[in-house]
Parts: sequence; structure tokens; C-alpha cells
Amino acid sequence: MKELFTNQILWTAIAANAAAQIMKAVLVLISERKWRSDRLFGSGGMPSSHAALVTALATGIALDQGLSSPLFAVSMVFALIVMHDACGVRQAAGKHAHILNQLTAELHQLFEEGLKPEVLKTFLGHSCLQVLAGIILGLGVALFSYLVWPG
Repeated sequence: MKELFTNQILWTAIAANAAAQIMKAVLVLISERKWRSDRLFGSGGMPSSHAALVTALATGIALDQGLSSPLFAVSMVFALIVMHDACGVRQAAGKHAHILNQLTAELHQLFEEGLKPEVLKTFLGHSCLQVLAGIILGLGVALFSYLVWPG
């Protein structure tokens, strides 16, 4: 159990994810001038917590094991898949959810009493800029972690 609590790579990745989620909530607070606690845990938005998490993970492994390590190769491929999914598939799903929400709202107006549509979550994916911000954040957190907490 002690190994779990002293696993620098794991805690660095978790710290990068947490930092991104906190930044999302703060950026929404600044831009909308209202606190939205759902931004602390929700997906989508600036910066990408998924990109920050997997970038910090891969960077931590690179710093600990080296760039020629098979574990770094696996983590890098994993990171690329996650970031591609965040930018492409999940962003497209969010756009589809937005369109479906508009359609159900129009249907609801037509059948005022009958149809009670469920609003779909539209904040699913990331723009390339949001993923890039997550990558930069993940790199920064990992590098800071290894400067402060050398293995």
C-alpha cells in the first residue's frame, strides 16, 4: 500500500488532472461571473484535463524510465489515442447532442404537454487549442513535480 501513496508518476498525473479541472471552474467563474461547480468534475472545456492527465503520465514515465523505455512508448501511444478521441470523436458527439437538444426543444414546443425531452450533455469534447493547453499544463505539472520531488 505504501507504494501506491509514494508513486510519483501516478500522483503527478492526478495533480495535472485536478489542476485542469480547477482551472476550468476558475475560467468559467471569470468569464460568466458565476460559480459553476459542475465545471470541477465535468468533461470538455479549457484546458483539457484528459490531455493534462495523459501528458503528465507520459512525461513522468519519460523522466523516470527514459524515452527509450517500452513503458514510455505505451504511455505515449495511450496519450495520443486519448487526445485524438478528445479532439475528434467526443467533440463530434457534443455537436450531435447540441443539434438533438435543439430538435427536442422544437418538438416540445409542438407537443407542449406530452413530450418531455431529456437534455443531452453537449460539453463532451475539446478543440485542438483546449487539448494543446492540457498538454502544456501536463508537461508543466510533471516537470514541476520532478523538480520538487526528485525520485
